[in-house]
Amino acid sequence: MALIPKRTKYRRPHRLHYDGLTRGNKTITFGEYGLMAMEGAWIAQNQIEAARVAMTRYMKRGGKVWINIFPHLSLTKIPLETRMGKGKGQPEKWVAVVKQGKIMFEIAGVDEATAREAFRLAMHKLPIKCKFVLKDGESND
Repeated sequence: MALIPKRTKYRRPHRLHYDGLTRGNKTITFGEYGLMAMEGAWIAQNQIEAARVAMTRYMKRGGKVWINIFPHLSLTKIPLETRMGKGKGQPEKWVAVVKQGKIMFEIAGVDEATAREAFRLAMHKLPIKCKFVLKDGESND
């Protein structure tokens, strides 16, 4: 399942920076447990999907998972040995811009030990440091 925007024609956006703190999605809104980003990065569509698959497989498709990030930003690339000019290049991959403090994934309907292990497996699929957080704001990590 590829996560890309529905409308992708004529999109060649500038690369957005991921330093600084997130402006929204700092608290858990849907689930009971969340996975918070401790640093900023671009997270590719295949990394988001790999984390989702790792979580749902461990939970044996019990509980509910919310994904709060979406890859809106296209990263373009010009073919090798191409002369200067001739435009920006074709979209190579789609990434989500994640800043520090953003809640990326949420889980509900499972116990805390299962959620911790599911998020631990998902953290290995992501390129950034993450933290397990509870609904009331404490992290216990």
